[in-house]
Amino acid sequence: MLDNIKLIVAVLLIAGGIGGFYYYADQSQLLRVAGLLAVAGVALAIAMQTELGRSIWAFANDSRAEVRKVVWPTRQETIQTTLVVVVVVLLVAIILWVLDMTLLWAVRSLTG
Repeated sequence: MLDNIKLIVAVLLIAGGIGGFYYYADQSQLLRVAGLLAVAGVALAIAMQTELGRSIWAFANDSRAEVRKVVWPTRQETIQTTLVVVVVVLLVAIILWVLDMTLLWAVRSLTG
């Protein structure tokens, strides 16, 4: 129950910050953006105190650890793969164009 209240407070803070950003349109944009960022930071801090916030934080940390385990391709592998994709796309485009022209010719000859 307390987690739900914290999340509601965080959402209300964000909504209030956005409303204040537009309500004080005559003020400096730098001050309005700084205020909006401050409110967003407070709302995030409140949301992170909930079970949902902690689980999202744990998921982000686990995802970051998994990304570090990835073996990224070298520049040469990336260029070669890109060239293969471009050649295959061009080849398929030519095949589809020839098929389209053949079907168009067949339909025109059948319909007169």
